This record gives sequence, structure tokens and C-alpha cells, in this order.
Amino acid sequence: MSRALEPPRRADLAAMLRLAVPVVAVQVGMMLMGVVDTMVVGRLSAEALAAVALGNLAVMTVSAFAIGLLLALDPVVAQAVGARDEPAVRRAVQRGLLLAAAITVPATLLLLPVEPIMTLLRQPPGTVPIAAGYVYRSLPGLLPFFGFVVLRQTLQAHERMRPIVVVMIAANLLNLALDIVLVFGLLGAPAMGAFGSAWATSACRFVLFFGVLAADRRELLPLLSRVDPETLRLQPLLAMARLGAPIGIQIQLELAAFGIIGLLMGGLGTVEMAAHQVAINLASLTFMVPLGVASAAAVRVGHAVGRSDGPGVRRAAASALACGVGFMACTALAFLGLPRGLAGAYTSDAAVIAVAAALIPIAGVFQVFDGIQVVSSGILRGLGDTRAPMVVNVLGFWLVGLPVSLALGFHVGLGPRGLWWGLVAGLAAVACLLLLRIASRLTRPLARVVVDEPSVG
Repeated sequence: MSRALEPPRRADLAAMLRLAVPVVAVQVGMMLMGVVDTMVVGRLSAEALAAVALGNLAVMTVSAFAIGLLLALDPVVAQAVGARDEPAVRRAVQRGLLLAAAITVPATLLLLPVEPIMTLLRQPPGTVPIAAGYVYRSLPGLLPFFGFVVLRQTLQAHERMRPIVVVMIAANLLNLALDIVLVFGLLGAPAMGAFGSAWATSACRFVLFFGVLAADRRELLPLLSRVDPETLRLQPLLAMARLGAPIGIQIQLELAAFGIIGLLMGGLGTVEMAAHQVAINLASLTFMVPLGVASAAAVRVGHAVGRSDGPGVRRAAASALACGVGFMACTALAFLGLPRGLAGAYTSDAAVIAVAAALIPIAGVFQVFDGIQVVSSGILRGLGDTRAPMVVNVLGFWLVGLPVSLALGFHVGLGPRGLWWGLVAGLAAVACLLLLRIASRLTRPLARVVVDEPSVG
């Protein structure tokens, strides 16, 4: 790795943080919408709360692939910005919106039979109709949400995050207000219960799309006002889809792996499952930071690739790893040193605290490798390498992580701790393989991602 990376300068670290901090804020803002929905609906009944959780799971499971597909914009737009190729930026953004519209159709079709699917999966009979109704009322928000992802990735590539942060804050405040009004039926509105939360979320997704479009119209409207004829060519559209598809598959498979671990934990008992949720929630919260750094890394690396700046690529990669891993190392120390205190912030149940306190230090080790793998994936995405992270994640989670979890959790008899050590083993494998991939890629000549056909100037 020493030959591949260069020590980052203070200016490199500062530039990475200037972009990463608002990206993290936006990620947290997206997460907060779900948290607020849960908190408000949770005041109705346990059944309504379970229904919203189940409905959200269905929507996010289907949406995950679409979001991954649209992340193809990261290398395409960032590299074009770095090369000062404005026509390529315009074509990429327009194709991104076309892909967003196209992917909305199969996503909707997959969610329409959600009620019989939930029934087939033996979900609680009283919860299924509410969860299905929640999903159906969430469908109008899919297209604006996917469109927002396109605009967000575009502005990230231009390092213009302030408009997105402002709109995200406004959307969160509106979501809170609409949740309260529509769920409980205030200010003359009918009391819609859990369905009101779905309508609130859908409305706020329209606000996100049109709000960002309005907030930075000087940057975005020139990219959208004139449709480039090349935008509508099928071959470049398919090329972008092929670039993004591995990211979507990677996200889906990773979610599936964690879902299986959750099911295995549930088989051990209610206390064990509750403790697992505490540990995974803590890890998810801290994960927002390296996830934001990964997005910033994709942009900064992409810019350097676009301007054919090899040393800049290596410094951007090194600064991203330093920021992401440095933060996760700090959270790891907190997880190792304060497990009972952190568990106690979630529950007062002594049995759950005891099990969670055993899992949280393992989650601390998990943190470091998780930071390495997500930032490394962002670096590779900036280079236009999306297939290798997908393959590595499959190998790490499905051929290492899950088998080790099963072996340690059930055959060795370590129970919940064994399942979590399996996660650590899987993430460690992924992190090491991705670092090796970065080392290999950074010793090769730089090349922009080719989307347009050669005839396009």
C-alpha cells in the first residue's frame, strides 16, 4: 500500500472533511425521518409501530437496488466535473433522471403484491393490512425520492452541499409537523394513524426533490433545461445501468446478510434479539460518518481522475481512509470502554443490558473494519470500479462472515457473541480485500469511465 498511497496533506484532509461533514448531515437527516415516523406512530399502539417498521422494511428493501443503481452518477459526474466536461455532466444528470423514472416502474410493481407476500411470510395477521396500507401510500414518493438521489449526487460532485442540507432540515421539520397532524387528526385533518405517517413521508419526498431543484436552480436548471439528443441513446443508458447495478446488488446482498444474522439472533431468544438490536443500532448511527466520507471520497477521487492527477487520487484516497478509519477508531474505543452505559441508554432491562454489554465491545472491533470497507468502496467507486466491491462483499459476507457466525454461534456455543464475531470476520475479509484492490488500481494508469459512445464529442 505504501507505493499506492501518498501521505495526505493538511489541505487534502480539510477538503475531504468540508465535503464529508454536510454529506453526513444529509445522511443523518434521511435517517431522522424514519426515526420521527417511528416515534410518532409508536404513541398509537405496538401494532401500528410494528406495521410501520414492517412497511418501511419492504419499501427500503426494494428501494436499495434503485439507490445503488443511481450511485453510478458518482464516478461519471465527478470525473466529468474534474475534466471540466460540462456536456458529459449534463448528459449524465439527464440519464440519471431517466434511470430514476425507469426503475420506479419495477419497484412499484414489486411492492403492489406486498400484502399476500407478508401473509405468506407468516407476519402477524393484525399487522399485515396496516403495513400493506402503509406501503401503498408510500408509492407516490418513490419517483421524487429517486429523483432527489440524482440531484443529490450531482450537487455532491460539484461540492455544493449547502442547498441539500437546508432543504433536508426543512423537509424534516415538515415531516414532524405532518406526522403529528395526519397521524392524530389535528387542525381539521382526519386521524389517519399509521397511514398518515406514510402520506407525510411521501409529501416530504416531493419537497426534497423540488426543494433542491429550486434551492440550487442556477447550477441544476442549465443541466436540465435542454435535453441533449445523446441522452436518449440506449447504449449509454445501459452503460450507466451496468455501472450502477453492481452497487445495487452489493447493497441488497449486504442487507440480506445482516437480515439473516437478525433472524439467527431471534432464534436464540427475545433478550438476545433485543440486545442485538441495541448493538446494531449503535453501529448504524456511527456508520453514518464513514458512509459520508465514502461519498466524499468518490467525489474527490473522481475529480482527480477527471483531471488525470495521479498524486491527487492517491492523496484523496489516503485522506478518506484517515478520516473514516480515524473516526471509527474513536467510536471503537467508546464501545470498548462504555458498553454498559451505552446499552443503558436504550433500555432499563437488566437482562438485555447484560447481553448487549457483551456485544457492544465486539461491535467496537466491527466498527474499524466497517469503516475501512465502506470508505474503500467509495474510493473504488470514484475510480469507476463498482464490480470488485460487489464480488468482495459476496465473498466476505456470504463465504466468510455467515459460515463463521453459524460455526461460532451454534457449533462452538458462543451464542450471540459468536454471531457477532462472524460479522467481524466477514468485514475483516472484505476490508483487507478492498485495500488490496485499491493498491492494485492505484498503480495502474488513470482512465475515465466510458459511458458515451466514441462518436460523442
